[in-house]
Amino acid sequence: MMPFHFEEGEVLLIKKPLGWTSFDVINRFRFFLRKQLDIKKIKVGHAGTLDPLADGLLIVCTGKFTKRIEEFQGQEKEYTGTFRLGATTPSFDLEHEIDQKYETAHITEAMINEAARKFTGDILQIPPQYSAIKVGGKRAYKFARDETEVKLEARPVNIREFEITRIALPDVDFRISCSKGTYIRSLARDFGEALNSGAHLTALRRTRIGEFKLAEAHELEALMVALTRLSEMEKHVSEEGESIEPG
Repeated sequence: MMPFHFEEGEVLLIKKPLGWTSFDVINRFRFFLRKQLDIKKIKVGHAGTLDPLADGLLIVCTGKFTKRIEEFQGQEKEYTGTFRLGATTPSFDLEHEIDQKYETAHITEAMINEAARKFTGDILQIPPQYSAIKVGGKRAYKFARDETEVKLEARPVNIREFEITRIALPDVDFRISCSKGTYIRSLARDFGEALNSGAHLTALRRTRIGEFKLAEAHELEALMVALTRLSEMEKHVSEEGESIEPG
């Protein structure tokens, strides 16, 4: 029997591939449910956007469980990734080319660890210009693409843990546990400034949302292959049962 009841409601842990948007995952899976599993009317949503240049855990909800999306979005997130010191980009990541370069020769391991401590706890953070935050009903990234700068207000966020896991200048690897609404790209900008330099994000992976862990997540394509096989087996068993004539 099919172990999932998508129309009633399921919570799926999916490994979002690098280069995909969160909506790419949702659209691909919704199409699969409709075409391959013949579920014509189905709600599918995700609990927390990941940028295309980030990979990792994406919670996908179907059916009645889409009502729990806000609950999941509010839970603590954990990320691992890499800051590259000595250069900035307009988007604070690899989406855009480097716009400024800075010295890094003065940066020590002690300074890096001190900067991490500075950004641990309750902080105020200004979101990136290239973000989906609405300003006057328009997404901030649309203003940025039009080269129109808008003022984004600082917002309170909490970084419960900020661990430096590797220093190989100009790269610094980290693990961060943080509240909803934290922008790791903004943290890259602020981290660079705290070191009297610059920085941008070169890698980001979401490893946890609340109690849900990336290690428990499915590769989307592998999951769909497995579901297709289960569906075909179920159909075959049903057809065999119908073909048995009563004695």
